[in-house]
Amino acid sequence: MMRDKLEQLAGKLDGILYTDETMRTLYATDASAYREMPLAVAIPEHTEDLKTLISFARENKTSLIPRTAGTSLAGQVVGNGIVTDVSRTFTKILELNKEEGWVRVQPGVIRDELNMFLKPHGLYFGPETSTANRAMIGGMVGNNSCGSNSVVYGSTREHLLEVKGLLSNGEEVTFGSMDAETFHQKCEGPDTLETRIYKQIRSLLSNHNNQEEIRREFPKKSIPRRNTGYAVDMLLETNPFTAGTEDFNFCKLIAGSEGTLMFLTEIKLHVDPLPPKETGLLCIHFNNVDESLRANVLVMDFKPSASELIDHYILECTKDNIEQRKNRFFVQGDPGAILVIEFCRETREEIKAMADKVEATLRAAGLGYHFPLLFGEDTKKIWALRKAGLGLLSNLPGDEKAVPVIEDTAVAVEDLPDFIRDFNDILKQYNLYAVHYAHAGSGEIHLRPIINLKTKEGNLLFRKIAEEIATLVKKYKGSLSGEHGDGRLRGEFIKQMVGDKNYELLRQIKYTWDPENIFNPNKIVDTPSMNSMLRYEPGQKVPAIPTIFRFPEQTILQHAEQCNGSGDCRKTQLSGGTMCPSYMATRNEKDTTRARANILREFLTHSHKENRFDHKEIYEVLDLCLACKGCKSECPSNVDMAKLKMEFLQHYYDANGVPLRANMVGNFSKLSKLASLAPGIYNASVNSAVMGGLIRKFSGFASKRSLPTLHHITLRKWFNNKWPKEKTNTATGRKVYLFCDEFTDFNDTEIGIKAVKLLHKLGYDVQMVEHPESARAYMSKGLLRKARVLADENVRIFSEIISAETPLLGIEPSAILSFRDEYPDLVSEPLRLKAKSLAPHVYLIDEFLANEADKGHITAAQFRTDKQHIKLHGHCQQKALSSALFSKKMLSIPQNYSVEVIPSGCCGMAGSFGYEKEHYDLSMQIGEMVLFPAVRNAKEGTIIAAPGTSCRHQVKDGTGAKALHPVEILYNSLA
Repeated sequence: MMRDKLEQLAGKLDGILYTDETMRTLYATDASAYREMPLAVAIPEHTEDLKTLISFARENKTSLIPRTAGTSLAGQVVGNGIVTDVSRTFTKILELNKEEGWVRVQPGVIRDELNMFLKPHGLYFGPETSTANRAMIGGMVGNNSCGSNSVVYGSTREHLLEVKGLLSNGEEVTFGSMDAETFHQKCEGPDTLETRIYKQIRSLLSNHNNQEEIRREFPKKSIPRRNTGYAVDMLLETNPFTAGTEDFNFCKLIAGSEGTLMFLTEIKLHVDPLPPKETGLLCIHFNNVDESLRANVLVMDFKPSASELIDHYILECTKDNIEQRKNRFFVQGDPGAILVIEFCRETREEIKAMADKVEATLRAAGLGYHFPLLFGEDTKKIWALRKAGLGLLSNLPGDEKAVPVIEDTAVAVEDLPDFIRDFNDILKQYNLYAVHYAHAGSGEIHLRPIINLKTKEGNLLFRKIAEEIATLVKKYKGSLSGEHGDGRLRGEFIKQMVGDKNYELLRQIKYTWDPENIFNPNKIVDTPSMNSMLRYEPGQKVPAIPTIFRFPEQTILQHAEQCNGSGDCRKTQLSGGTMCPSYMATRNEKDTTRARANILREFLTHSHKENRFDHKEIYEVLDLCLACKGCKSECPSNVDMAKLKMEFLQHYYDANGVPLRANMVGNFSKLSKLASLAPGIYNASVNSAVMGGLIRKFSGFASKRSLPTLHHITLRKWFNNKWPKEKTNTATGRKVYLFCDEFTDFNDTEIGIKAVKLLHKLGYDVQMVEHPESARAYMSKGLLRKARVLADENVRIFSEIISAETPLLGIEPSAILSFRDEYPDLVSEPLRLKAKSLAPHVYLIDEFLANEADKGHITAAQFRTDKQHIKLHGHCQQKALSSALFSKKMLSIPQNYSVEVIPSGCCGMAGSFGYEKEHYDLSMQIGEMVLFPAVRNAKEGTIIAAPGTSCRHQVKDGTGAKALHPVEILYNSLA
């Protein structure tokens, strides 16, 4: 019956309604510990669709759960109704008024992208979350979000001027500031739901007993972060209820209401002038957290714009994260805690003077032992490390995790040291410890105890800790939620926080605004038990799942579970980085790394099949993963989706057979070797309209995609037969081995030849031994058993001859970096230690040459002095496992060469992905986001550089330009 009604509803919408199990599963979780299967998922196209959905919910006794980025930490967007995702369609910046300092936006506008829009106008939206590069304004209003700079900019509530949206009966309303006379006129309006809402709030807040009860029971006014229930305490402090205060504005109530009162369609925000141009971070090192919090009280007297805590647990996690390891440069030793103090001023001298005063004050009090002050690009690295805290905590191997249970408590800054001591004393009673990080400057530390929620004991402990800490917060008259909201996690404790009478006021407000409980029910009021509907069912057993890859210190399921839903994979190309190219192009939640981890977790946990990978649903969600490896480095939780996809495909093919195209791609080297017997005939065939078309059709490749051609000689044949005759002298320098990867051997031979000649000219003794292909093609198609055979052989060969003195160099990033990435977890167990020992001595040629230049072994004197500008596109796996900066440094060796790194993520080709007919359009769409325009807009004479063979092919097909490998450019510039 409901299925028929949903089909009818879908026909009435201009947007999309998903009712399939896959999409419902992907929207059953957010970034919290909760999971509940929704009835459906709606992507409304416009306001009329929202009205249709509201009408449907009322008629069918169901609900709407408003959702934007889905990064809520308290289960705010989890429920059994229709999840209504406005992140793809309500994304417009509608109006800017520079003179009055406000901007009007739709709820799906991303916070950081709003500031990109505002910056040329000299304006800035202050409230900031650690998720600001994907968090959306609608969600920020719903949770009343703020962040590290809240000591200056406050929360979203302080900036919310006006909202437009729909009430629970479909009425379209606008709420904004109004004087007392206008307020009373609103109360006497026609008999509409809007009028009843005004009348009710006047009745509730005019009552003297209610006023006294609110002021007595709600958190201290001195606590800036107060998100407990509906903000009636703040609404009370407006005219007409409190004389001499600001005008009444329902926006104070709507901010932090978690979508339970109305559905927002437009949001008007106050914006500030841009911050002072200079920012400095004083990163004070302490022996322990208690010392840092006592220092924080003194620091706040100097009016910093932020004071952020990072404890030693977070710092330890950064050591194992590829991306964040680079950001630890300022850390001295192993501090127990670091306070990051931000000062914004017009000059660095002003900041240095302020930092000196802070240091003198703290040293006099015996607090802190190291006081580095950092500016410029370094500050971005430190904030990136701090913001990664949430995701890094998911890296803990095994089932014990740092859980969000009491992570959002806020107290007065002066109470914070005592509160944290009491907090840790409570945890000690349960043999627990917590991670401490975030907003010391505003009295809110994110505290996460380590608990295993998969056990019955852990589930009960989850609840017990919440109860204990709720009582402690009440003792300090604090707020159980400072910025993350109440949701499913804290709603149950609001009565304890504000008292029975005030809780009834909140219920009256909810059911006056929403009599039929259709907007996000069971949040804030009438919330079910906080340890129910969790992602993990206590005591649930999952059998051991055999895998080809090793997943060190964990199972494949536990690796997928490292994804905590923080949604870093939802950032767009405007924020930079590689992860996740398919989502950047489609803006579909299904195409995020988070969705892929979720679908794997669901089926690996709940499947009843012997082969738990044998599900078409997993295949469909993983299909658009380009295996770019961006998530391995950019995801704070280090979820390696490329590795997970390879493993999945092998087991899926075990059950369903290997497709012809996958076999062809996997056997690229064998087919190329066969074709290389007559390269002229092969090239003529693939370039022929008729034969090339037939080959594409037979292979399942896109008709518009050009096919790779073969060089007239292989690199190995040239090296063995021709190079000995061409060499004019014998190199006497350091011996290096060149890995003859299959792509350079057959297709890009000229690049390989120039690499050999370049190394030789620079004095290196280049050796090449017989070895098999890299196995990259097999791995890309999930043919891991075949890949293992090749990996084993390569490790056997090279582990005997490669060392720190005689390194192994490679030209194609995806091939050579396999030695450092996949091989240690892929090779047979007896070879595992050899693979791990070999990995540190294997280099991309760009890395090797850049490092040699740093050591002074290669100098600018060996190259010409003419000027040349180069635009560089880094290879995805190079960026994830190494850095494109090595290529930049290598290309910058000639003294008049200038190198500009294109801020592109994945090029879109990704090996065979961009060749495949069903992926071609998406592949080109990804290229058009950043890379293609950057190439087309290059000034005449600019050289385009790209280390990856797929990237160069994509540039050629997408722009007509020829991109060169950095080796070619450096070789051509030899003196």
